[in-house]
Amino acid sequence: MVMGTRSLPKTVVDMSIAKPIETKATPPVFNAAVLSREDYIPEQFVWPEHEKPTPDAHEELSVPLIDLGGLRSGDPAAAAAVTRSVAGACERHGFFHVVNHRIDAELLAEAHRAAEAFFAMPLAAKQLARRKPGESCGYASSFTGRFASKLPWKETLSFRFSPSPLAGGVVRDYIVDALGEDFRHLGEVYQRYCEAMSRLSLEIMEVLGLSLGVGEAHFRDFFEGNDSIMRLNYYPPCRQPELTLGTGPHCDPTSLTILHQDDVRGLQVLADGRWRTISPKPDAFVVNIGDTFMALSNGRYKSCLHRAVVNREVPRKSLAFFLCPATDRVVRPPGALVDADHPRAYPDFTWPTLLEFTQKHYRADMKTLDAFTSWIRRAEATAPQ
Repeated sequence: MVMGTRSLPKTVVDMSIAKPIETKATPPVFNAAVLSREDYIPEQFVWPEHEKPTPDAHEELSVPLIDLGGLRSGDPAAAAAVTRSVAGACERHGFFHVVNHRIDAELLAEAHRAAEAFFAMPLAAKQLARRKPGESCGYASSFTGRFASKLPWKETLSFRFSPSPLAGGVVRDYIVDALGEDFRHLGEVYQRYCEAMSRLSLEIMEVLGLSLGVGEAHFRDFFEGNDSIMRLNYYPPCRQPELTLGTGPHCDPTSLTILHQDDVRGLQVLADGRWRTISPKPDAFVVNIGDTFMALSNGRYKSCLHRAVVNREVPRKSLAFFLCPATDRVVRPPGALVDADHPRAYPDFTWPTLLEFTQKHYRADMKTLDAFTSWIRRAEATAPQ
């Protein structure tokens, strides 16, 4: 039986494994324009002592700089160097930089300008696109309607993207439907941006396939008709940044994240037991492996814990494209990655099932994939024969 091809029954959740999403009758309102000027932050945004940011986390994490131009050159030595660097990073912590990515600089600048303009709007205007409970798309003012504690100090706007001809202008149409005709330009900017990110992600998948020894076509073909998520992140200034986090420690449940930061530091990765920073590089994207690709690699490549911190003086923005498989694709590693020394690490599943798990039953952390695996195996054991 292939698990994940249908929604799993909620009655099979083992509460010792899956942590239910916290709810609160009257959640606080995260109005960035107001809270960024307050001397004291609401208690719901104060994180436990062991999770608060620490000064020593500003040490730089050394990640390889992957030059896609060298890979395209046709030079076997250059290609081998790229695949070795990618393999080394993905086996250790799953993060690397990509340059010579052929993303138009003006498109990238316009995407940042559009994000800045959106988040500068009054809260009531942004809430026209409010994310509904249990869904992954829309505007979220922190996670005030979803969690009761350890709230992130941020705002987000998320939307779905697919390169499928049937999807058409799904990004543009979503933004126009949610915010109105006046936002058509914003929708067109992110439609083009997502199309560019999808092409880049498929090129990176070729590199990952080569680095794992399964050929450049395997993962590219798997993600050709991807059903992905784009997210705009905005982290307002905070008068007490030592008490809170912009994004709490988590592993991305998706397959691959392509992130472009503005010029403000804030991304931190847990590597070798220590939090370290990945500083912005204007001409580079930060790429990291997510849980779904960790399963596709049969656990050989790591989905690593990371977080975002905030500061007192200036806001921080980032653009995140989360590559996800088409909804009907079964997540299963290629046979070449399964042998006596590397037995199957995770059962089959589909991306929508993992997404539902993280949206409704489990707050993403470093153990999301393990908890999800236990959940679906329990469902398999209790399902009618």
